[in-house]
Amino acid sequence: MVHTVRCQIGNETLVLETGRMAKQANGSVFATYGGSAIIATACCSDTATEGLDFVPLTVEYNEKYYAAGKIPGGFIKRETRPKDKEILVSRIIDRPMRPLFDKAFGREIQVVPTCVSADNINPPDMIGVVAASAAVHISDIPFAGPIAAVRVAQIDGQYIVNPTFQECAKARLEITVAGTAVGITMVEGGSQEVSEEEMIAAIEAAKDPIARICAAIVELRALAGKEKLPLAPLKVRLNKEAEISAFAQERLSVALFTKVKQERGKAVRAAIAETKAAFADALSDDVQKKLFDALMEDLQYHTLRNSILDKGLRVDGRSLEEIRPITCEIGVLPRTHGSALFTRGETQALATTTLGTIDDEQVLDDIEGDRREHFMLHYNFPPYSVGETGRLGTGRREIGHGHLAWRAIKAMLPPKEKFPYTVRVVSEVLESNGSSSMATVCGSSLALMNAGVPMRKPVAGIAMGLITDEKRFAVLSDILGDEDHLGDMDFKVAGTKDGITAFQMDIKISSVSTEILTKALDQAKRGRMHILGIMEKTLSRPAEDISEFAPKVVSVKVDQEKIGAIIGPGGKNIRGMCEKYGVDINVDEEGTVTIYGTNQKAAYEARDAVLSLVEEPEVGTIYDGTVKRIMEFGAFVEIIPGKEGLVHISRMAKTRVERVTDLLHEGDAVKVKLMEIDHMGRLNLAMLDALDENGQLPPSSRDDRPAGRDRGPSDRGPRDHGPRRFDDRRDSSYRR
Repeated sequence: MVHTVRCQIGNETLVLETGRMAKQANGSVFATYGGSAIIATACCSDTATEGLDFVPLTVEYNEKYYAAGKIPGGFIKRETRPKDKEILVSRIIDRPMRPLFDKAFGREIQVVPTCVSADNINPPDMIGVVAASAAVHISDIPFAGPIAAVRVAQIDGQYIVNPTFQECAKARLEITVAGTAVGITMVEGGSQEVSEEEMIAAIEAAKDPIARICAAIVELRALAGKEKLPLAPLKVRLNKEAEISAFAQERLSVALFTKVKQERGKAVRAAIAETKAAFADALSDDVQKKLFDALMEDLQYHTLRNSILDKGLRVDGRSLEEIRPITCEIGVLPRTHGSALFTRGETQALATTTLGTIDDEQVLDDIEGDRREHFMLHYNFPPYSVGETGRLGTGRREIGHGHLAWRAIKAMLPPKEKFPYTVRVVSEVLESNGSSSMATVCGSSLALMNAGVPMRKPVAGIAMGLITDEKRFAVLSDILGDEDHLGDMDFKVAGTKDGITAFQMDIKISSVSTEILTKALDQAKRGRMHILGIMEKTLSRPAEDISEFAPKVVSVKVDQEKIGAIIGPGGKNIRGMCEKYGVDINVDEEGTVTIYGTNQKAAYEARDAVLSLVEEPEVGTIYDGTVKRIMEFGAFVEIIPGKEGLVHISRMAKTRVERVTDLLHEGDAVKVKLMEIDHMGRLNLAMLDALDENGQLPPSSRDDRPAGRDRGPSDRGPRDHGPRRFDDRRDSSYRR
């Protein structure tokens, strides 16, 4: 039986339907919003594993090209590995849902939202979050939801819920907000230096539509929901639990507050090993060992949290707002175009900047259409950064953290028209204990300025944490890895001295209040200002010049009607300039000509050559010309590629010239001044040697006969037969 619920969100109606598609899944929902549609399914394995200390959840959001009436590019012609966008949306779905699954369920869970229709008006990602939540909620999989998500954009001071693609492009602030009917659980987005108050207002604008969507999902469950499967908790208790707890607590209370990460890890492992050895007789089987491990985790969790709430004392002895020591270095690599080493406590990022040409742009092919990106930021998190072994590669975490840093930096980069380079930043995380994504933001900002990229302002980022109990809460600045793991919130804020450019919040509790969010944002602002102050002592503004190893790029705008003149017949002109000056030249359809050269001189010479092809001759201008042909009555001189004018023999010198060849030969370089353009568009030139100190022809050199006549030979006889009009000349070479 088909069941449907509807909810008006923004300018469109959200429709959730179940019972018609994918009925063999544990739960399935077909969601539509405008012309965009998602099929979301939720399935779990048949058997449970007791004692799991994590939720075995995978979310696989995917977009089908047919959804937008497209065929995939490349040779394979079918959807293959997930694109970065699909991974980022999968993370947006996963993060608010994961804390609402119970570890005691013990079964693998797979959620697959598939975009099957895209109108290229309404972004399908938010529909994917809602459909995934609804599919799980109506299924038999235990879930403490539902959750919902909307996008909020600020345009002209107004907050718009679920804006269109076109509206997103105009937005000053754009964030994704997820939550339950009770409160907010996740926020992610970017902005153009908005204030903390504007960010709070945007989050508040999301609360009502999220609550209404959650109510619609609850209604759908009432119509078509399945009975939930049972949990599979361990039914046995740990032997000698009280004695083990007391013994371990005494040792962990000391070990946990060792300041250095590596030493702290050794101390904690030693305390646990000592406890295990002391009670080896009680840990007789695998189940008891699992319970022992769970108790050690709980003891660490409560010891650290109580220390913060009761004493304001953190793992490494800092106060709640204190930020670890920071050092900044620039130009640490000799051959990169820009580099920086940013170290904050035991977190360190090596950021590099590479400048490229238009050929280096990233081509993106997805259901929203083909587009090009001229700024890339790639984040790498090798296992050695935490002192471990493991496989090298790019996972979902690397893509997510890199995108957050990309969003934080992109807002401050110059437009392509002003800085026509392709820019790639790579952050190598060399050490990690705390937010490496925010260290990436800081290091990337320094590396870009070191490379001479004219950023509007430096950008810094900070990660905040949260510890709560029933009555109290504490917000932590610059959290450590342990505080992230044992805390209730991971809250990252990046921006300039004038506002926020990127924002991401994940929580592990049911929701956070506006009071907590406000305090966290205020505290994050103070931390960001502190970090920016240290960064600016190292490098306060971009380098004046780009690296000698970087390509030199020159850009110029020309009339679109002149593009053909630059390219030439069969590309002759543009190929010739590329070969002559050793450059690459790109002309786009809007008339932007971009020249890439190995050195600045060649790039500027090529630019001048391009301009000369589209330049219109101007009377009174002095040109560096080239003699193309010698005639009895004068010489034809090319002043602009493809444009020639006549220097009459009477305008070559102040004194009488008997023969043109006495002064000029074909191929000679000569400075000439354009004296006039006659009514037929012909160019009349004079050599500088024929002009007086005012740049004019002396009376003796002027043609005082009627306009349109010259002193050249007649086609009817010898030269002394008299003058003839320019209009009567049959030498077609002069008709230019």
